[in-house]
Amino acid sequence: MDKFLLRPDLQGGGEEPAPTGGASGDLKSPDWLHLRAEGLSCDYTVLFGKAEADKIFRELEQEVEYFTGALAKVQVFGKWHSVPRKQATYGDAGLTYTFSGLTLTPKPWIPVLERVRDRVCEVTGQTFNFVLVNRYKDGCDHIGEHRDDERELALGSPIASVSFGACRDFIFRHKDSRGKRPRRTVEVVRLQLAHGSLLLMNPPTNTHWYHSLPIRKRVLAPRVNLTFRKILPTKK
Repeated sequence: MDKFLLRPDLQGGGEEPAPTGGASGDLKSPDWLHLRAEGLSCDYTVLFGKAEADKIFRELEQEVEYFTGALAKVQVFGKWHSVPRKQATYGDAGLTYTFSGLTLTPKPWIPVLERVRDRVCEVTGQTFNFVLVNRYKDGCDHIGEHRDDERELALGSPIASVSFGACRDFIFRHKDSRGKRPRRTVEVVRLQLAHGSLLLMNPPTNTHWYHSLPIRKRVLAPRVNLTFRKILPTKK
């Protein structure tokens, strides 16, 4: 049986913001949902109330510039495919980020991304210098099982995932329980990522667990996800 985790009071449906606080050490508020399993350590809360989240979502829709052409493709098992979502990267100067056969140089920060980043830094006590933006036009856009374990990531730093728009299912699967003949059975962890929510994926989660955003054809609205990372500067 899968493990399904959801706090109704953290779904962000009301106009008033849910109280927020830090994760991974300094918990300033009780309104964090702590996800713990074998090798999995995540913290979830609604960081922005509906009115503020709506405003940020509108700004993201107007201001983010997404990749086109060759940068809108991904390499899987040696073959190139169109990415089933839109992507963009922003961050500090002098950084590069490589995943799925692409090496990306981020664009300079824009104000809306800086505001979200600063709020995430404030409540988590962490610092982030890079963000990957994924836009899912509806429930047919998705991302398959993967781990965020790229070599550019600063050792021991968490990844902060902030969601705006449609609520989508998010699934964690242990590396030992993947495939047709898994080594062993480990319970899948499922979470709904609400409008304005923050999911902090702490080490060693990405060492042991894959995560995905599966197809959900009944979802008709768009979603924009911001994953903030701490990237090591490019060596010259």
